[in-house]
Amino acid sequence: MPVEEDSNAKAKKDGEVLEQFLKIGLDERTAQNVLANSKVTVNLLEVIREAEIQEGCGKATGNLLYTIKSNPQLEAAFGYLSVVGSDKFDADIFEDKCGIGIDISPDVIKVTVERVLQNNMELILAQRYRMNVGGLLGQVRELQPWADGKIVKEEMDTQLKKILGERLPEDEEKLVKKKKEKKPKAEETKAAADTPKMDSDKITPEDSNPFAIFPKPQENITVHTEIFFSDGSIWRPRNSREKLQKHLYATGGKVFTRFPPEPNGYLHVGHAKAMFVDFGLAQETGGYCYLRYDDTNPDAEKLEYIEHIQEIIGWMGWKPFKVGFDDASLFLYHTFFSNNVFECNGSDSFVLEMQITFSSDYFQELYDLAVQLIKRGHAYVDHQTSDEIKEYREKKLDSPWRDRPVAESLKLFDDMRRGMIEEGKATLRMKQDMKNDNFNMYDLIAYRIKFTTHPHAGDKWCIYPSYDYTHCIVDSLENITHSLCTLEFESRRASYYWLLEALDMYLPYVWEYSRLNVSNTVLSKRKLNRLVTENWVDGWDDPRLMTLAALRRRGASPEALNAFCRGVGITRSDNIIRMDLLEHFIRDDLNKNARRSMVVLNPLKVIITNFKDSVVEELEAKSWPEGKDGDPSSTYKVPLTRVVYIEKSDFRLVNSKEFYGLSPGKSVLLRYAYPIKCIDVIFKENTQEVIEIHAEYDQAKTTKPKGVLHWVAEPSAGVDPLKIEVRLFDKLFLSENPGELDDWLADLNPNSKVVIEDALAVPALKHAKIGDKFQFERIGYFCVDRDTTAEKLVFNRTVTLRSSYPKDLVPQS
Repeated sequence: MPVEEDSNAKAKKDGEVLEQFLKIGLDERTAQNVLANSKVTVNLLEVIREAEIQEGCGKATGNLLYTIKSNPQLEAAFGYLSVVGSDKFDADIFEDKCGIGIDISPDVIKVTVERVLQNNMELILAQRYRMNVGGLLGQVRELQPWADGKIVKEEMDTQLKKILGERLPEDEEKLVKKKKEKKPKAEETKAAADTPKMDSDKITPEDSNPFAIFPKPQENITVHTEIFFSDGSIWRPRNSREKLQKHLYATGGKVFTRFPPEPNGYLHVGHAKAMFVDFGLAQETGGYCYLRYDDTNPDAEKLEYIEHIQEIIGWMGWKPFKVGFDDASLFLYHTFFSNNVFECNGSDSFVLEMQITFSSDYFQELYDLAVQLIKRGHAYVDHQTSDEIKEYREKKLDSPWRDRPVAESLKLFDDMRRGMIEEGKATLRMKQDMKNDNFNMYDLIAYRIKFTTHPHAGDKWCIYPSYDYTHCIVDSLENITHSLCTLEFESRRASYYWLLEALDMYLPYVWEYSRLNVSNTVLSKRKLNRLVTENWVDGWDDPRLMTLAALRRRGASPEALNAFCRGVGITRSDNIIRMDLLEHFIRDDLNKNARRSMVVLNPLKVIITNFKDSVVEELEAKSWPEGKDGDPSSTYKVPLTRVVYIEKSDFRLVNSKEFYGLSPGKSVLLRYAYPIKCIDVIFKENTQEVIEIHAEYDQAKTTKPKGVLHWVAEPSAGVDPLKIEVRLFDKLFLSENPGELDDWLADLNPNSKVVIEDALAVPALKHAKIGDKFQFERIGYFCVDRDTTAEKLVFNRTVTLRSSYPKDLVPQS
């Protein structure tokens, strides 16, 4: 009886499908032929649904849809119909957009493949079978968009084998980026003197609005990528019109992005660019950006990092992120943002705070979807060790457990969840393509067992999802419109869309941009963690690092960092940005916002012999270069007494034409005071070390010297000036790209931090507070450090006074 019922049900279904085909104008014989081919049937039904002609159409239109032969034509038809629908259907445009009537022969495919391989021959011979064949297939697709993908893949494999021969053992090794050898010291010195240009010398912003390159949410209907499989099949994931409409209803058509840091360390300047891209795009378009903690690895994550990330994002100017809505949108957005806190802002609007989520908030949904993935035949429980997985990947072999029954994998996955299997004894793996040329499609791990307390989820789970499994699903669950990431994740794009397609979920728009690489430092969290934990630096906020906490402590402002990010732009060009370009933006900001003051780092005593001992003359000095009319803080008081101090470097025993300092018999102007003339030099006994200068001042100011010196005086006779500690910071590493050196720690700059414990400052500086910023005239820009105490002020040098970056190469932000 059950067999008879199944047979009747199939007959009924076939009858309904046949009737649908007749409705679109196919004759009965053609309709029967289509019905006999299950693949053609599925494709044609999908086209009918996309065109919204379930109730029928003209015979010409129906036969036109039937003529679609290849997968590329089918995908093009989906794209066209999902945009125009049935009401604006134009047969001529449809034929043109979908390549109707075009049949790409095997001979044409062969010639096209030969052409692509010839254009890439240098790379092919260098990387052999380790190169990304998907990129070559994509080039063929650009030249012949209507070619059969399976035939293209077979021809590509045939011609590659003809060029390269059989696979060699080294072809199974993972392609490793070549390390640069460290230059000998002599070469480094010469290279520095020659000042070679780096890639960043050519940086210019792509557009005055860097966010203009991104498509609108309503345009997310085209094929996102082509996923090439080793059997020649191709997936072309795209959103159906129903998926996109559901997504747009949930988001109100707004842009939704996310900034997804992993809480396993402090954020660095590279994250500043990521924030600028993620939060900036949302802000530019009137959309919204999540702060989402990617907390899937409890072994590396700490509450300290979670708290730091939220705090530093706020400091960077991206928190709180509030947007007003009218009352008509209330129900829609309240439904979508079920976890948000809403603040009433009057009777007809409300304010939405920046949404903060954790990947761990979705652990239950992720688990349920993993169960669905197993049921659909796209995942399995595996027992290989990490070494075995690596070995099988290199040999492109399937796991022995890959084809185990679905029911068995479901049972084992449940055992994993309930803690009944030891750590390391089982994983859940996605059933992707072990023979794929893309390493990130080799049956990636979706879940692993870890008996570790999670800093956010606690002890509820003993299995944790991987990044590759989690981030795309959570992007889809949160209705992210633009999933933005750096170029090293580009190879993961196929896996990203494979998983969402396998689960039939909404597909966000993925766009990769170049990561921010800065010279003379490291931004790898692993390397940063080692610098901190092995005490090569003084914590995560050591001003020599490029963490945001360190840059803040050094004296950089969020405005300067964001201007820098806008200046370098959002591009796909991978390059190293020179440190002095970052310093240029910091210096430009400080020049406008740092108060002026006078400090002497290495003091040399000067006695003004014709100035009375008991006299203290109070002078006015400028706090700002142009002054601020009516602002009492635009000037400060400076005492002038018989004893003043100048920099040792501002005195020479032998004068020269290019020297503007003080020499015997020569005059200079003390800034904001009087000209003085050196009349005598006092040496340390039995040495040529100058310890004191005797000078006379010109009270009438009849002398007009060229040189102007900063100085600090005793506040009164016999009283020492204010003493401060000054820390001079320089580049942490000697090489431009230390991360590529095998022994990168040996490249640390031994002079990256110089401490001057007894610098002298004007009395007005004693009121400075932690975080206050100053320009020490003729020296540089400085910030009051958190190590400051009631007994002693401590200043960090932020940047030097002059920029070494060529002005004509500075991007205009």
